[in-house]
Amino acid sequence: MAINDLLDEHEQSERVRTWLRQNGAGILGGVVLALALIGGWQWWQKQQLGKLAEANSRYEAVSRSLQSKDLDEAAREVAALEGGKAGIYADLAALELAKAQVEAGKYDDAIKTLRGLKVEGEFKTLIDQRIARLLVETGKPEEALSLLGDTEDSAGLEIRGDALVAQDKREQARDLYKQSLGKLDVAAPQRRLLEIKLMDVGGSVADPAAENI
Repeated sequence: MAINDLLDEHEQSERVRTWLRQNGAGILGGVVLALALIGGWQWWQKQQLGKLAEANSRYEAVSRSLQSKDLDEAAREVAALEGGKAGIYADLAALELAKAQVEAGKYDDAIKTLRGLKVEGEFKTLIDQRIARLLVETGKPEEALSLLGDTEDSAGLEIRGDALVAQDKREQARDLYKQSLGKLDVAAPQRRLLEIKLMDVGGSVADPAAENI
């Protein structure tokens, strides 16, 4: 090997050592940070798994309480779920509790349970409509109308019509029932009931094909 080559290698090695002295702390810090991030991620995963396991346990407790008709205990378990990070478990448990409360005739409790749900989008629309139906059932049509606002989907129009009937505003209800029928699929199972509601307020049932023209 030529002396020049040896000098080049020595020079290169010196450059490497100098670079390491200057940047070694940064490299070490980066490694430490990476290890910390990995450790933090693993800890976070364990925490999430623990929360999910706890949520599942509480959800099962809600189910057991509902099976034994202990609605008060079920409500306490649902409240505990909603206070944490149970996600879908909390929503499902609340819906099951509300269903049981309605079946038990505890409409006000069911309304409270449904209002406790933190939901958005289409799911919120469905929940609001369920609450509105219960408000009509409990003699609070004004609250139902306020909750629904100017909703224009078939179910919303029907519930608004129900609220107006409860206020003895049959002509306005008739218009909403007609609009609701026009938006409802011909084969929809709820169509027959809506037709009955329309006829009950003095309306007539048109040919489905004509409604959608």
